[in-house]
Amino acid sequence: MFTPLIFSPLYRQYLWGGRSFQSLLGRELEQPGPYAESWEIVDRGDDQSVVRYGPLTGRTLGELMQEDPFSITGISTPSTFPLLFKFLDAHQVLSVQVHPDDEKASKRTPPDRGKTEAWYVVDAEPKSKLYAGLRDGTDKTILQRAISSGRYEDVLHVIEPKAGDCIFIPAGTVHAIGSGLVIAEIQQSSDVTFRLFDWNRVDKHNNPRALHLNEGLAATRFTGPVSITKKKSTTDPAVHRLVESSYFYFDEVLPSATWSTTGNCCEIIAVLSGELRFSPDWNLPTLKRGDCALFPASLQPQELSCLSVGQERPHLLRITVPLPTGTLKNSKNT
Repeated sequence: MFTPLIFSPLYRQYLWGGRSFQSLLGRELEQPGPYAESWEIVDRGDDQSVVRYGPLTGRTLGELMQEDPFSITGISTPSTFPLLFKFLDAHQVLSVQVHPDDEKASKRTPPDRGKTEAWYVVDAEPKSKLYAGLRDGTDKTILQRAISSGRYEDVLHVIEPKAGDCIFIPAGTVHAIGSGLVIAEIQQSSDVTFRLFDWNRVDKHNNPRALHLNEGLAATRFTGPVSITKKKSTTDPAVHRLVESSYFYFDEVLPSATWSTTGNCCEIIAVLSGELRFSPDWNLPTLKRGDCALFPASLQPQELSCLSVGQERPHLLRITVPLPTGTLKNSKNT
């Protein structure tokens, strides 16, 4: 029988990162320099979440998926975990990019999933920007003209977000994350990115990073700008739905003293503030700010104790893997 699963994060030190995982999330960062991404839940080849507590300590998510995908996801068909959850620290602006949908990604060698994703703004400096979709009226010709002239900001839709905002980025949406933002991102587990523009930056050898213009243009959907999502009430007053797609459900949770997971479906819970305590039966540590846990679909609803820390009340994110029917069994929270 599975327990709630707590994994060790996998860090990525890219040049656009910073040190917010330490200052904001309380992480101990072992290396100097910028930390750009913290992969919390991942099952992609050699990139594996490893269980750090409980009877499954040392096992990878990939191994558990190979042995019993249905107990993990509630779906019998996936060979790998279908989602990837991460935190991003954008100390500098990221490249302008686009991801293909499932159909286009499946035709690549080797084939992959498409990449639909959603961003939750954990922290935002004043005047920070997100680039989400293209401005109204932008077609392929206008986009190509912007690419050739290096004037991407003329066609990108700009949002100045605040903490608590959520933006849904379907596959095919041109996008970029600006500087001064810490983002919680849920995405399909895919590694296909087409870089369209990198703000004319060069590396330490004075070489620009490679662009993927033909593939990127072929993957782009010219559907106009993307807006901040509207939070929708659910039957659970603690839960507000941010995104509902065929790939994931994304919720914000503001619980009181106790709160229960849905159960009988795969759920990822991330703590943004406060603390969560499990039933003593599991012998698992308290989850604090920046911690995450995966609740396998084989588990019944789990009652969690939710504690404030100082003036900060419990604040959670929840990601659910939709069941094939599009509904959740025994759900009291949706």
